[in-house]
Amino acid sequence: MKKAKDDNTEGLILKAAKSVFQSKGMDGARMQEIADKAGINKALLHYYYRSKQLLFEAVFNNAFSLLAPQLNAILNDDSSIEDKVRNFTSNYISFINKHPYLPTFVIQELNRNPDFILKMKDNPGFPNLEKFKNQVKTEVENGLIKPISAAQLFMNIMALNVFPFVAKPLLMAFTSTDNDAYNQLMEKRKTEVADFIINSIKNT
Repeated sequence: MKKAKDDNTEGLILKAAKSVFQSKGMDGARMQEIADKAGINKALLHYYYRSKQLLFEAVFNNAFSLLAPQLNAILNDDSSIEDKVRNFTSNYISFINKHPYLPTFVIQELNRNPDFILKMKDNPGFPNLEKFKNQVKTEVENGLIKPISAAQLFMNIMALNVFPFVAKPLLMAFTSTDNDAYNQLMEKRKTEVADFIINSIKNT
């Protein structure tokens, strides 16, 4: 019973923290506000997480542990590069639509604490690009795709998928869209981004 109660309390904390971090950002978030939202006192919050940094890392790791295995599976399956681009883009956009705070969190944290990436990389679920690199090289050699390095291709995929979430307020202003319309644009990007990247690398 105690273990179940502990797990429930921690779940409430992580849910509250995710909400506060999403609306206030890392710097604007306050432990007292998180405790209030979780329905506990601040002392109990500090019992579970001694600092806001540790709480942030727990929230991030919780979400990352859901996304990373999906991306890793796509990068390391036996599908073609074209299918990998389509599946990666679709899965990433679907996931970030449910966890929109994540890209901004990562960028803010990398700017504030560059060593944070080392902790991420030590995560056993951190995506491994070795098979992807070898596959890109093979498909280039076989004339299936135009000459491009796997690193450049992966950066193109990440940039086109991540930036619209990070720059959402700016892009909403530029495109004169409200939140619902912007979400529809992001849904369409699942195919738009994939088609754009594939058309840029495919030998015709």
